[in-house]
Amino acid sequence: MRTAQTLLSALLAALLAAGATTPARAEAIDLDRARGDRGDADERDSVSGGGGSGLPPYLQCVPYARQVSGIQIRGDAWTWWTQAEGRYARGSRPQVGAVMAFEPYGRMELGHVAAVSRIIDSRTVLLRHANWSPINGRRGQIEDDVRAIDVSPDNDWSQVRVWFAPIQGLGTTAWPVRGFIYPKKAAALAGSRRPIDAAADPIGAIIAARLARQR
Repeated sequence: MRTAQTLLSALLAALLAAGATTPARAEAIDLDRARGDRGDADERDSVSGGGGSGLPPYLQCVPYARQVSGIQIRGDAWTWWTQAEGRYARGSRPQVGAVMAFEPYGRMELGHVAAVSRIIDSRTVLLRHANWSPINGRRGQIEDDVRAIDVSPDNDWSQVRVWFAPIQGLGTTAWPVRGFIYPKKAAALAGSRRPIDAAADPIGAIIAARLARQR
């Protein structure tokens, strides 16, 4: 009996040791290695990049946004807004399937693009994007259905805060946004850049009041 218990204990220890040394599965997938597809963003002051040997290349935001939205634009993320002119409808209101186009800001020199997966309310959407949060110490990871909130005074989605995995909450930066690129032909959404009535947006009134006090 003691011999059997000893063998069982040894087997259990071996299984635990094997599990502890198994490398974590990388979640990033290199969907498109085009060198011209670049652009990323993060709360860079707090987290450094990383990558282990033998792990696949990290994924840039552009090829993932293109795949999930169907919007066929290539090149650096900051060029998407201009490239979309005359090809795709653009506006300031989020829609499911639209791409949120971030402006270059601070150390985010190439901008960023993210696809809208769900609209929660007039100030909150869920995004699908890549190369935003470092996950398991590695950049270039995919995040699906993560929260972004509009913090602009006029509720025009010109400034957003985005979920940042390392802190398990919204990042502190208010990222500037050019607008939304819709997966429809140009002119299909004419007039989509209409502001929301201030009376119907109490959050906007609160933000505006705070900004006024800071001046």
